[in-house]
Amino acid sequence: MEGLGLESVIARAQGHDADALGEIYRRYVRRVFGLCRYMLDSRESAEDATSEVFLKLQRSIGSYDGSIPFPRWLLRVAGNQCIDALRRRQRGRRGIVEVEDGAAFLEPASSEPSPLSAVISTEERAQVRNAIARLPENYRVPLVLRYYGELSYDEIAQQLDLQRNYVAALIFRAKQELRRRLAHRSK
Repeated sequence: MEGLGLESVIARAQGHDADALGEIYRRYVRRVFGLCRYMLDSRESAEDATSEVFLKLQRSIGSYDGSIPFPRWLLRVAGNQCIDALRRRQRGRRGIVEVEDGAAFLEPASSEPSPLSAVISTEERAQVRNAIARLPENYRVPLVLRYYGELSYDEIAQQLDLQRNYVAALIFRAKQELRRRLAHRSK
């Protein structure tokens, strides 16, 4: 299965080939988990979401039509799963006071470094990750979808059921807040 191109693996998976589905899992589980870990606040939540993504993939791979690159399509499924999990948590949180646990985020498990990762040092990445982790959820989620999930503003707006201009404003404010927090830490 390793020698096959992605298109061949996808075609076999669409025919419900278990080995092909396993190969897709092997190739993309780290990227999906990395996105889920960035969006959710615990390793356990990210593991649950990752499992759900691959279960959904098994049922919905037939709907993949190749109009967008497969990794992007899969990360969109993962982003939607995380957004659903955050919404469920928000509904359940109404009567509960939650304490910030300060959990640190893992490095994204992508095989390709992001442009940002290629430029800044490991220590700076850790500071950025920690600052992102402490952003309010309404800033963190669109920011992660944009820069880690590589989604457009329109795609983020669709996933979060928001207006495109509001998404742009949230991302702008999130970047301002990140700059403020990172500048404050360096002083």
